[in-house]
Amino acid sequence: MLIVLFRSRLKETAAADGYGEMAEEMEARARTMPGFVDMKFFTAADGERLTIVWWQDEATMAAWRADARHVIAQRLGREKWYAAYRIEVAEVVRSRAFTPEAADV
Repeated sequence: MLIVLFRSRLKETAAADGYGEMAEEMEARARTMPGFVDMKFFTAADGERLTIVWWQDEATMAAWRADARHVIAQRLGREKWYAAYRIEVAEVVRSRAFTPEAADV
C-alpha cells in the first residue's frame, strides 16, 4: 500500500476562485477509482493543510495521477489556488491496528 501526503497552503483568493467545488469533485472522483483505499484531511493552526490518501499500489496511484479531470485540477491548483504545496509518497512497510468494540478508529 502507498500513502500520499499532500501538504498545502491556499492562496487567500482560492475559496472565491472555485477551489472548494473542485476539491469536492476530486474527492468524490478519487473515491471511485480502482485501488483507492481512504482519504483524510487536516488543517493545522498555522493554516497548513494535510491530505492523506491511501492507494492500493503504484499502478492505481499512477492511474489517479493521470486521470484527465485530475490533470486539469492539478494545473488549476498551480495557476490559481495554491500558494505552495509538497507531495510525498511513502510505502507502508508495516501496519498494526487496535480497535476495541466501542472505538471509532
